[in-house]
Amino acid sequence: MANTASMGSTGRRRRIAALLGATALAVTAGGALAVPAGAVATASAAVDYGTHCVPPPIAGIPPIDGTTTGQITVDKTAPKVGDTVTVTYKVVKPAASNPTDLALPADIMTPTGKVTLGGAQTGSITVAGPKKNDPVPGKGAFPPFEMTGTFKVTAPGAITLSPGDYNIHTSYILELDTPCTVITPPAPVSETVTATDVTQPNTRAITLGSASGAPGATVTVTGANFGAGATVTLAGRSGATQTADTATVTANSQGAFSGTLVVKDKTTTGIVAYEGSAWNDSKGAGPAAYVVIDDTPIPNNSQKLTTTVKAGDLSMTQAGDSVQLKAVDFGKGGASTGSLQTVTVKDFRGGPAGWSLTGKVTDFTGPGAKIDAGKLSWTPACATKPGSPSTCRAGSPGAVGGAGATLASTPDGTVTGGEFTVDAGLSLDVPAFTPPGSYSGVLTLTLT
Repeated sequence: MANTASMGSTGRRRRIAALLGATALAVTAGGALAVPAGAVATASAAVDYGTHCVPPPIAGIPPIDGTTTGQITVDKTAPKVGDTVTVTYKVVKPAASNPTDLALPADIMTPTGKVTLGGAQTGSITVAGPKKNDPVPGKGAFPPFEMTGTFKVTAPGAITLSPGDYNIHTSYILELDTPCTVITPPAPVSETVTATDVTQPNTRAITLGSASGAPGATVTVTGANFGAGATVTLAGRSGATQTADTATVTANSQGAFSGTLVVKDKTTTGIVAYEGSAWNDSKGAGPAAYVVIDDTPIPNNSQKLTTTVKAGDLSMTQAGDSVQLKAVDFGKGGASTGSLQTVTVKDFRGGPAGWSLTGKVTDFTGPGAKIDAGKLSWTPACATKPGSPSTCRAGSPGAVGGAGATLASTPDGTVTGGEFTVDAGLSLDVPAFTPPGSYSGVLTLTLT
């Protein structure tokens, strides 16, 4: 199968699509159906903005005023009010560089930052990234890095997202920070989502005073739109699991509060707030991204051992690029059947977003005639590899057509990912007395 496109970064709206070849469908009166599959990738815009970066005092060099290139992407470009949107802030080209002559090894940089909301909903989102980087030579440029966070949609309309301040924390010999602030905020808009209203949405929302801290650090949590006078639990999250770090605060008559939470658990990935005795998505907010930076001194005669789990990609492959459909007779027509080449989807991103695999087909053209795209139908099936966090759902049987249909999908969740195989029975309803010959179309599969 030939790759005609891969996950790209062009276009204004984020639609991560894995395009794995255009599958040509060819059916003959004596019968072959060839199937190449393909997809188109679009994403948000990378933007440039001036930043003021302050090297660690130990470097002995003045602040750096330079240009940062950043890009914001989201997992939902058309959310509903009350939905949680996952935001990724990628610093494509940092303005700062390694301020010392000392080369920095891999995986010692922990980035944190902010994303600015505008338009129908204002505020900021805390984002944080893993301790992950390529080696940096002395005085060399810092490599690109990504940070993620979430926000809850509280108002309908167009919501703009702009890159904000960011900080590069290095943990090598010394714990050092290089904060970079946007010189003329807000930075240019990199992504826009358009939210629609729903009945009685959960508009509870929280923001954090900081996106990272040492073990035992106190973080300020500010909340809005909770129940008037409600008792609200603040809690740390490690993936989908709540940690032992909790605190309670009481919302005022307007449903707002400001409280503090001591975060001790080193595996913390986020902070939530909720009403009631346990987490409930309908009465909670978050998680807001938070990273615990372990700066515990290493005892004498000891060695600190560290490993890194690297995030991967959302991808798909197919077992082949042609399918033979059963021949049909002139004068009778009927179902020309076959099976889609098996598609394998691998979701190794490690985030909260699910995926959707859709397909659409063109008309089948032949010798002086055509068979309408709506005559092709499929019966989807999918299987999930044991141990995968997500569970694959097959699409509904029915026509594929030019408008397209869903072949398979997995839902959003606190933890998603895994490996999946997707199949479908194909049936092309060939009209009686269709002129003999070979008819072909193109079936395009799109993974988002």
